[in-house]
Parts: sequence; structure tokens; C-alpha cells
Amino acid sequence: MSAKMAAAEELTLLEKLLGLRRGNKYSAQGDRQIPVLQTNNGPSLTGLATIAAHLVKQANKEHLLGSTAEEKAVVQQWLEYRVTRIGGHSSKEDIRTMLKDLNSYLEDKVYLTGNNFTLADILLYYGLHRFIVDLTFQEKEKYLNVSRWFSHIQHYPGIRQHLSNVVFIKNRLYTNTH
Repeated sequence: MSAKMAAAEELTLLEKLLGLRRGNKYSAQGDRQIPVLQTNNGPSLTGLATIAAHLVKQANKEHLLGSTAEEKAVVQQWLEYRVTRIGGHSSKEDIRTMLKDLNSYLEDKVYLTGNNFTLADILLYYGLHRFIVDLTFQEKEKYLNVSRWFSHIQHYPGIRQHLSNVVFIKNRLYTNTH
């Protein structure tokens, strides 16, 4: 999945996951191919995070945006991270740095906001899929917390859809060796 395709593709996956009827048409704007959604009677919406949040509200699944003020802020923070850091022009070095940071962050968390599955997990999963799928088993072991989180998210009902299943060495992911 190319970076240019990525945002519209992710939004289409999100619509399906949310159970929305596929009526939305996405166009892309500018060099960075920022997604644009033309709403039926209102103004057009621009940007992955904005459109994704709109779709979540349309589907009446606001809990995915966070249930407390703090959780909502963390979701926004990760959506911003997804848009700014996991764009189409990430070098191998950028990806390594990102995975290292994410690995530290996820050390004591099940999901990005802590204990609740949110839109941040969904969009980060979609955004990272094309990178994680290319990691070697050694790299997946190096980023153990990211691998655990990613594996958990990809098995969440309805998430993966047609995306390829990423295989992790299970015995290293799920057992605690002392």
C-alpha cells in the first residue's frame, strides 16, 4: 500500500470496521495527498484524524474517541502522531526511531490509552501495517512491546480485513522467561 493510497484506504477500512455503509468518496489534496471527504450537505472535511473522528461519531461509537477528558486527549495526541510521524515519507531510520519510542511507551500498556481500545489503536495499526509486515523476526523481538500490541490489535474483531496477517514468534511474545 503506497503512502498516497494509504489514507483513503485506511478510511475505507475504518468505515467497514465501524459498520458504516460505504458511500463516502475520498479525494486527495496537495503533494502530501491529504484525504478530503465531501459531506452530503455540509463543508468538506480535510485530514485523516478529522475524517476518522467524524466517521466514529457517524457510527455512534464515540467511546472509540476516549471516555474521559484525559483519554480523549491521549487519543488526539496519537492521531496527531499518526498523521505527522507515520506519513508516507518515512525513512528506515525514522521507522526504527518511531518503533523504539513506541516500544518504550507500550511497556506498561495494553492499548495506546492504557486499558481501552480506541481509534488511536486502529489508525496506528493501519498506519504501521506496511512497516511491521516487512520486519524480520529479530526486529519483531527487538520491539517486543510493539509486536505484542500489534498482534493483539490485528486479532481484534473486524480490524485486519484484507490486510495480511503478520506472524510473530508466539512463544517469545506470550511467555515470561526468568
